[in-house]
Amino acid sequence: MSGRRDKSGEGLVIAIDGPSGVGKSTISQSLAERFGCRYVDTGAMYRAVALLARQKSVSLEDPEGLAELGGGMEIEFVVTSEGPGVKLQGEDVSLSLRLPGVSEEASRLSRFPEVREVLVEKQRELGRQGRVVMEGRDIGTVVLPDADLKVFLEAEAEERAKRRYLQWKEKGIEVPQDQLAKEIVSRDQRDKTRKVAPLVPAADAAVIDTTRLTPDQVLGRIHALLEERGLA
Repeated sequence: MSGRRDKSGEGLVIAIDGPSGVGKSTISQSLAERFGCRYVDTGAMYRAVALLARQKSVSLEDPEGLAELGGGMEIEFVVTSEGPGVKLQGEDVSLSLRLPGVSEEASRLSRFPEVREVLVEKQRELGRQGRVVMEGRDIGTVVLPDADLKVFLEAEAEERAKRRYLQWKEKGIEVPQDQLAKEIVSRDQRDKTRKVAPLVPAADAAVIDTTRLTPDQVLGRIHALLEERGLA
């Protein structure tokens, strides 16, 4: 089914793509708040399937079983006193989705076309409703090719591992930084070379290297892009 958006729909649609640790969540959440849009973390949808696979003992090598989990899951993006959160089957799983190993498992199952098909359609439906900032790895290329603005964030692997280490440490999760760096490099390679929806910038995306930029500086660049397009 097409990912093209009905231009008659109201509201700004922004696609934020890039690998882990580049600041997608921080930037996307800030943009959503600034412009009164919903925030959708599509990576959380893949992590949710990975979490369900753990709970239901479904193999990560069973594309049909994983797709069934994805098609039947009830996922809701909510705003709590602590910020954006995720509910899965009515239960708050915001922290569980960030546990070590879940992102790695999500990357593994995301290579299956059967899984991507059911989740991409869920994502496109959210996009068709308008007024959304959606982050992921294939939003501008596959999910929302007609987004009003497409941004691809990138950063050096070492810096990304450091950021992820500090994020998890704040939550009381201790993972060696060198382990995170290895996982990041491994996942990048897998995501960039997969046959289905590889991790690459859309042809018309603005590419921003966040390695030496603060979140406010990144937001400033994106706001300037929106102003250039008459969207801010």
